[in-house]
Amino acid sequence: MKIPAFFDGHCDTVLKVVDKGTDFANGDDSAHVDFPRLRAAGVRAQVFACFVLSERYPGAEVERAEVLLDALDGMIGSTGGAFRLARTAADVEAAFAGGPSAAVFALEGADPLEGRAENLRRFFSRGVRDLIFAWKDNPFSGTAFGSDVSLSREGERLLGLAEDLGVMVDVSHLSDAAFDRVCEVSERPFIASHSNCRGLCPVARNLTDRMIRTLAERGGVMGINLSTSFLSPKSLAAWKAIKRRLEPERLTWRQAEQRVREEAPRVPRPPFDWIVRHILHAIDVGGEDVVGLGGDLDGIVHTPQGIDGVEDYPRIPVALREAGLSEGQVEKVCFRNFLRVFGEGLPG
Repeated sequence: MKIPAFFDGHCDTVLKVVDKGTDFANGDDSAHVDFPRLRAAGVRAQVFACFVLSERYPGAEVERAEVLLDALDGMIGSTGGAFRLARTAADVEAAFAGGPSAAVFALEGADPLEGRAENLRRFFSRGVRDLIFAWKDNPFSGTAFGSDVSLSREGERLLGLAEDLGVMVDVSHLSDAAFDRVCEVSERPFIASHSNCRGLCPVARNLTDRMIRTLAERGGVMGINLSTSFLSPKSLAAWKAIKRRLEPERLTWRQAEQRVREEAPRVPRPPFDWIVRHILHAIDVGGEDVVGLGGDLDGIVHTPQGIDGVEDYPRIPVALREAGLSEGQVEKVCFRNFLRVFGEGLPG
């Protein structure tokens, strides 16, 4: 049976290209995602996130974001025209109609906006078409692992400007209160690019059933995240134990990242069917139009069994068919739902 195309809502590969020297054009084993594997897997649209956190780059947030965007330009240029930057809905739609695959640029955390919504215009001109307001609490919003505060007044201004420009509003990482405020003030569909079901794995980064229903009612889409701590309660408990053990060491963020990589092999990888469970739960709660894929590859260090990188994505539709989904439902999960919402949200 034919493997459908894929639209993946979130990866952090540019961080490995910039910080680790990953060879995106030719591929190597230092990342989950590279061009040869994207092409082989049939990924026709990929959202590439630029993650910048003020506490890691104090006073240099804008410069760091520009470095990442420059690297993304280079990555896309290295594909010989097989990928191109998607600035419009037409660019994304063309990717699924025989044109070049679409690279959608995102800001994961609005810290490079330096607290002013108006600064989004600068990044819009660079091609950014997806915006997560905050990864940790910032002047725009509270977050899932921070305080449960809502959007600030400047955050509401940012939401309005994003919708006016045609930048997808992305609520992954936001607090529950901020999610609710987005629902109240947004006028267009929004997404949770890489968030799972809290009803299956009780972590604040996941969406409650109420949130999934509301997202569906608003025409939005959630992308299933492949992080084991967001998939499986057993894995979540194991990672929480590791975090408690590391906290007294007062590690820098770079040291903490290294220790997490060292600890990862000691955490059992949950079975592949946890991916399917989250997809089916989202469909049961919000309907078949609410769920897609947002693997968070290269932003996570630990994946479920059967997923070592983007090359394993074709296993997902096979498992969904075996679980009883129709071919049309499988296509919605793999690409059509995100294709629809980005087609509605980006400039025409």
